[in-house]
Amino acid sequence: MATTVVMEALSPTMEEGRVVKWNKREGDPVKSGETLAEVETDKAVMELVARADGSLIKIVVPEGQTVPVGNVVAYIGTAGEKVDGSGTAPAAVSPPLPAPAASVPAAKAAAPAGERPPAPGPTTADRIKASPLARRIARETGVDLRSVVGSGPGGRVIKKDVESREPGAVRPAAPGASGPGSVRLTVAGSAYEDVPLTQIRKTIAKRLAASIGPVPHFFLTTEVDMERAAEAREAINRQLGDRGKISFNDIVIKATALALAKHRACNAWFQDDHIRYWNDVHVGMAVAVEDGLITPVIRNADLKSLLAIGQEARGLAQKARNRKLLPDEYTGATFSISNLGMFDIDQFTAVINPPEAGILAVGSIAPKAVVEDGKIEARRRLRLTMSCDHRVIDGATGADFLKTLKQMLENPLAMVL
Repeated sequence: MATTVVMEALSPTMEEGRVVKWNKREGDPVKSGETLAEVETDKAVMELVARADGSLIKIVVPEGQTVPVGNVVAYIGTAGEKVDGSGTAPAAVSPPLPAPAASVPAAKAAAPAGERPPAPGPTTADRIKASPLARRIARETGVDLRSVVGSGPGGRVIKKDVESREPGAVRPAAPGASGPGSVRLTVAGSAYEDVPLTQIRKTIAKRLAASIGPVPHFFLTTEVDMERAAEAREAINRQLGDRGKISFNDIVIKATALALAKHRACNAWFQDDHIRYWNDVHVGMAVAVEDGLITPVIRNADLKSLLAIGQEARGLAQKARNRKLLPDEYTGATFSISNLGMFDIDQFTAVINPPEAGILAVGSIAPKAVVEDGKIEARRRLRLTMSCDHRVIDGATGADFLKTLKQMLENPLAMVL
């Protein structure tokens, strides 16, 4: 009897998944534990593994389609076994992009003598691999993807392949019609482009709606003199030599973690009927990825050295951008930091990530004219804005935390006390 392969909950918050790529094709033998497909979750691209031995006798959900957790995506059984995949799998939660042709094992006929074999490319018996944009352009311009030879990875059909089949079908939008930094294409008279939400963008939308609306935010801003921190950083990096470097962000993470250890009231989660005050300090670090952001967690940050924090932060950021984070690497933060200083943003407010009670927004470090000992001089300054959940943190509580954080950054020796 065939074994059903279902869309598994590959992360703690996953509600649905999109099949990015099938690593096995219909008819392929599979063993328990082997990777069947790559699935885009709300946080990363994860592996869906086989839970039985046999053959992959039917793929129900094609690449590019999204289905809820628990839905049937494929069947594993004995070679030649028949299953009714059309009626047993629940309906998909969202319509797929134009579905690739079903993968059907077929014998490859040899080319007649003296006749050149056809150019390699997808046929009716093969799965057509194409990017979502290429599919949309093909649909709107009437190009048959089966007649297009893909130039992308693994023979995937990409935008330029479809455009070359239909010269002039795509034309640039009029100047000024698109937003800054973007290039909008008008296809066959269309004035806009609808792009399906990725799993991470869906999750961001849900999380923000669950935060900025229900959570009563208030904001506290302070300005920090970073001259001593800058001098300490330069001295530490000289001492480290080839062992690594620390950044201002590493210093802010370390100082924030130490301040949280002293102000447990800010190192907390709001729960339905109680407040959870954490004894351990796990700092979430917002990282921008291709289609959103994710917050890897540096655990026990108050107990780690600046060098260790720097190495871990860079490693987690790289894994986040490659969509390779494991669930325990992006869950469980007790407080978060969002840093836009590298984008020359002076000051901003960040949205709290429930159930956390606070998040720190870090701006750029820039020289400013300030009065020091009765004289005007240029000093490197940093603005910090803390977003607080008023159900957990009162104004004076948040201000006291920021005061401690400011003291640590302005006098780095305070971090060792």
